[in-house]
Amino acid sequence: MAKVYYEKDVTANALEGKKIAVVGYGSQGHAHAQNLRDNGNDVIIGIREGSSANRARNDGFEVYSVADASKLADVVMVLLPDEIQKDTYANEIAPNLEAGNALAFAHGFNIHFQNIKPAAELDVFMVAPKGPGHLVRREFTKGSAVPSLFAVYQDATGNARDLALSWANGIGSTRVGVIETDFREETESDLFGEQAVLMGGTTHLIQAGFETLVEAGYQPEIAYFEVMHELKLIVDLMYEGGMDHMRKSCSNTAEFGDYVSGTRLITPDVKGRMKDILNDIQDGSFAKRFTDDYDNGFKEFYAMREKEQGHQIEQVGAKLRDMMPFVKENAVDTNN
Repeated sequence: MAKVYYEKDVTANALEGKKIAVVGYGSQGHAHAQNLRDNGNDVIIGIREGSSANRARNDGFEVYSVADASKLADVVMVLLPDEIQKDTYANEIAPNLEAGNALAFAHGFNIHFQNIKPAAELDVFMVAPKGPGHLVRREFTKGSAVPSLFAVYQDATGNARDLALSWANGIGSTRVGVIETDFREETESDLFGEQAVLMGGTTHLIQAGFETLVEAGYQPEIAYFEVMHELKLIVDLMYEGGMDHMRKSCSNTAEFGDYVSGTRLITPDVKGRMKDILNDIQDGSFAKRFTDDYDNGFKEFYAMREKEQGHQIEQVGAKLRDMMPFVKENAVDTNN
């Protein structure tokens, strides 16, 4: 079992007296920056001019270019989209770092796949909250927190692990617990979870269920409710208490159907294809395909996005969600 670290395990704030630059002010950026500041740390924002920069100023932060923020800081946390980190690091961050500075991430993608190769005299660590930024911020302000993973990739000063734990403490995660990992494990397991289950697996399972019902003559609106809308109810139950809790909260009919039909759908060959997905992640094939497509203008990415946006379930869902104002009340602003 993994060892879990709490506030009592952080005996000193290794970030004390250091200037912290949070590069990026999106979902994770705003949460890390505000939580750290509220815990007494000296935080500035490094970002290009635009709406996010204005939002950071409105939240009371000093805002600099990425280059200037990197030059001023002792610790630089890179919270930009994976695809732009490589060029931003090479052109704006790396030239402005000094020996003994620390470089930090909330996801190990670019370090693990060596798109970013930090100088040997830098500390490199990661703190990865297991939730989106709006949740990291909301739970912090409530006096609770979202758990995090932390890892050290490079320990040039001997203080990298203390910095990582202090960062996790600063954003509040040690209130509920943080788990130590490494960049490989965090990156590969995260990508696999997204592709095989959380996004790739779930979205295409939903679409297949929707298409099966519609093609069998059921109304699209009925199909949407059964395979999309009610999924949240099931996921919330699993989130709260695991699969057994979910099953006990549903009817015996539903639970019986779970047992007799789930294994007809998710067969050993599905697990074999999951292993193929994991292999593509582990050997770098997925990372190369992703970064190559970005370098090529994201042509494949945008084509796939456009295709999925045109699926019938999206049009039906948009109309049905207009009937349910409580859904929109809980919607997350994906631009922040």
